[in-house]
Formats: sequence, structure tokens, C-alpha cells
Amino acid sequence: MQKRRFGAAGGEVAVIGQGSWYIEHAARADAIAALRRGVDLGLTHIDTAEMYGSGEAETIIGEALKGRRDEIVIVSKVLPSNASKAGTKRACEASLKRLGTDRLDCYLLHWRGQYPLAETFAAFEELKRDGKILSWGVSNFDEDDLAEALSVAGSGKIACNQVLYHLEERAIEHAVIPWCEKHDVAVVAYSPFGHSGFPDAAGKGGKILAEIAKAHGASPRQVALAFLTRRLALFAIPKAAKLTHVEDNAKAGDLVLSAGDIQRLDDAFPLGRKPRGLPMI
Repeated sequence: MQKRRFGAAGGEVAVIGQGSWYIEHAARADAIAALRRGVDLGLTHIDTAEMYGSGEAETIIGEALKGRRDEIVIVSKVLPSNASKAGTKRACEASLKRLGTDRLDCYLLHWRGQYPLAETFAAFEELKRDGKILSWGVSNFDEDDLAEALSVAGSGKIACNQVLYHLEERAIEHAVIPWCEKHDVAVVAYSPFGHSGFPDAAGKGGKILAEIAKAHGASPRQVALAFLTRRLALFAIPKAAKLTHVEDNAKAGDLVLSAGDIQRLDDAFPLGRKPRGLPMI
């Protein structure tokens, strides 16, 4: 599994990780087995949030990865409604307790809310000084949000921006990815297979995916992940609550697409016009 620097403020992180949105809906034993197997295969970037299952996802992760803390990078998120200075610190403590750890590798503001960024970021910096978090970042931030965050925090503080990104939703390529690359901020793709379904093999895009996958001895989902992480700033966190899915995802970490492959996918899943607002789910 490839590892890359997680922006200016982060350490080395696996390119392909494991998401946990809705993981509490899977059979608990299956979810735990999948998380453990993923770590065995190098999927050591574990993403979660206090919102996911009202904390249940964090509890599952804590149970699954007990005794393996030093092998993994844990990222969690504070809800905007909790993102006051005091509220952020309380939320972090609660997440740490559910996860059974003394620190988060990265802590994110889940999306913008009523509290000023300066207040949330001040809490992040205090948590970092106290060793409760090692770095911090944001999620669902568009270019103008990122510019404001940079003006508040200063350079070299924002580790990552976690955003919606999959083959049929490439809006972040217009401005968000270029901004993040310019300012050394990692971009983490959530829902990298889409939220309402992966491209149908009967469609044009699905056929192209299948052809490229066959040429590489890979699966279409592996090709999709390789495309979404084709640039050094890009990471992806597919959720997988089944062993077979985790094993499939892990193989994408070493798949390198050719320039021709990337062009074919670019044509099959066109970027489209820049939307007025940043897509998010």
C-alpha cells in the first residue's frame, strides 16, 4: 500500500483507507473482521466521525482495533453544532473515549456551521498542544471556505480537506484540488464509489471501467480508486464492511494507470461545468 505525506501538517498516510459511514448497519462481527483485515492489508487510514451512528461507528472501530493503535492513523470529525471552542474539546474527549485511544491523528470540522472558524481552530490548536490530536483539517470546504480557513489559521496548519469525489462527481477538480495542491493540503475523497450506486457495467462509463480493469487484471472498483488517487495530493476512504470488499479495495493501492487509461476515464466520466456550490452528502 502506497503512503503519502498528508499535507504540510500531517504525517505519512495510506493512499487508500477505510471509511465508516453507516458501518453500524452492518453485522458487527463482519464490520470488525473487515476493519482488522483491512489493517492487515495496509488500509491503515481509518476515518470516522461523532455523527456516524451517533458515535457507534467510533465504538466499533475502537473495539476492532484494540491493541493495534500504533499501526493506524485515526481521523474523526466534530459536528458543526459542537464546534464552539469548549464544545470542540468536549466532543474530542468523547470521541477519544469511544475509540479507546489517547489521541487522534487528525481531527476535522465536519462542515461549516454557526461558530466562527477562529473559535474551532483555536480549540484544535489547544488539543494539539495537549497531545489529544496530532493534526487537524476540514471537510466539505469549497475554495472560498479554504481561503478563509487559511487566512484564519495561517499556512502549514490545515492537513486535509475531506470532500465528495467519485467518477460521476468530479466538481472538486475545478478549484478545490488545485487550491489544495497549491497550499499543500491533502484531499480525501469520501463516497469514492458514489452514494447511490457504482457505474453500471452496461453503461458507457462502466464498459470503459471494465475494459481497463481487464487489461490490468484488476476490478472496476480498483480502477476507480486508482483514478481518484492519481495525483499526489489525493487519498480515498471507501467504506467496506465485508472481507471481500476490503481485500478488493486494498489491491488498488498498487495499481498505476497509464496516461491513456486516465484519458479514457476522463472522456467516459466528463468533468462538466463548475457548479455554484460544492456538492456534499
